[in-house]
Amino acid sequence: MSINTILFDLDGTLIDTNELIIASFLHTTEQYGDRVYSREEIMNFIGPPLRESLAQVDENRVEEMIVTYREHNMKHHDELVEAYPTVVETMKILKEKGYKLGIVTTKMRQTVEMGLKLTGLKELFPVVVTLDDVTNAKPHPEPIIQALNALESTASETLMVGDNTHDILAGQNAGTKTAGVAWTIKGKEVLEELEPDYMLAEMRELIEILGG
Repeated sequence: MSINTILFDLDGTLIDTNELIIASFLHTTEQYGDRVYSREEIMNFIGPPLRESLAQVDENRVEEMIVTYREHNMKHHDELVEAYPTVVETMKILKEKGYKLGIVTTKMRQTVEMGLKLTGLKELFPVVVTLDDVTNAKPHPEPIIQALNALESTASETLMVGDNTHDILAGQNAGTKTAGVAWTIKGKEVLEELEPDYMLAEMRELIEILGG
């Protein structure tokens, strides 16, 4: 397989922000929701852009909710976020081997920077495409195409790795190979339905897939 570029989603793929995200959504829906939201419902909010998820709670108060969510999210960020097992070492090996690495996320740049800095991943990714940088979020191919242009790569030589249906679909829409991660909070079966090219049990498996 002639892959020279690997693009990654961030939350739920490289770094474990699930508990932070769930806590921030619960905090926000407690204040603005007309009822109590279950953890299962909150899980469905993970993946799409924040604005899209919060509009389901009360479309007339989205701006207020975003402020509340972000305040909670930033306040508790460093205590609840960490890299998944084998992620940092795998990224370093891939970088040493000369792979071009990029991140494509539906998060805003400010919290992306916080997560990358905290987990020691910041230096490993020359290209980071956030929600601030695009008109259309994943599953639209625009963020992936933007990352490929910045890395001077082509879709046919690229692998998109993610934990959400948005990631797999975005890769397929852009023409890249795709890999799901089995540690997705939504359960790997949800990703398997989309038939990604690979399913990673842990991040270090990438090195074997790419040829050792």
